[in-house]
Amino acid sequence: MTRLKMCGLRDPAHALVAANAGADLLGFVFVDGVRRQLQVDEGAMVIERYRERHGPQGPKLVGLFADQPVDFVNRVVATCGLDYVQLCGSEPPEVWDDIDARVIRQVKVRDDIPHGEAVDEARRKVERAVSAGHMATLDKYHAGSLGGTGLSFDWEIAARVASEFEFLLAGGLTSENVAAAIQTARPWGVDVSSGVETDGIKDPSKIRAFAEAVLKAES
Repeated sequence: MTRLKMCGLRDPAHALVAANAGADLLGFVFVDGVRRQLQVDEGAMVIERYRERHGPQGPKLVGLFADQPVDFVNRVVATCGLDYVQLCGSEPPEVWDDIDARVIRQVKVRDDIPHGEAVDEARRKVERAVSAGHMATLDKYHAGSLGGTGLSFDWEIAARVASEFEFLLAGGLTSENVAAAIQTARPWGVDVSSGVETDGIKDPSKIRAFAEAVLKAES
């Protein structure tokens, strides 16, 4: 079964909709200077109110960070009760084991270079994360961008990586194209944020439609 991560949540009501729609992972962004950024107290409040309504069981919670001090990351993990930390910057492998949660390493996939080179580069980076006991998410490379870009990349590159490793597939996914992405790339899971928004705000109807499309792709 393809796992589902709903990312960039900023409202407990939207987190609840995502959980009830079948999300396996809920993502909260703590990356400095990006549109969906949550301050620590704000993120803790959103998660606390979500849990008050949903209960302690359910989707795992993921915090997104990029090139921020490990002490800060671990403080957010403890304050918010995060299960995973997704690293979106240039954090080296020697930092990963100092984080008090399982790591999801974001791998930026380049499809502006020859196909074989792109596959080899993505495979190498995913292997580095998996061999260290962590996870990976594949997203489109865009110079200067931290976190997601909302743009898709060549899913055939991901399919080549999927023959060896599990990963989350991100980048430009919507309810209209996620089935094709799953059928092509065969990822362990899919990761969506902008694809379930309207005018930059999470849209409950799009959250539900995306979740339904993932389930239909399985059948």
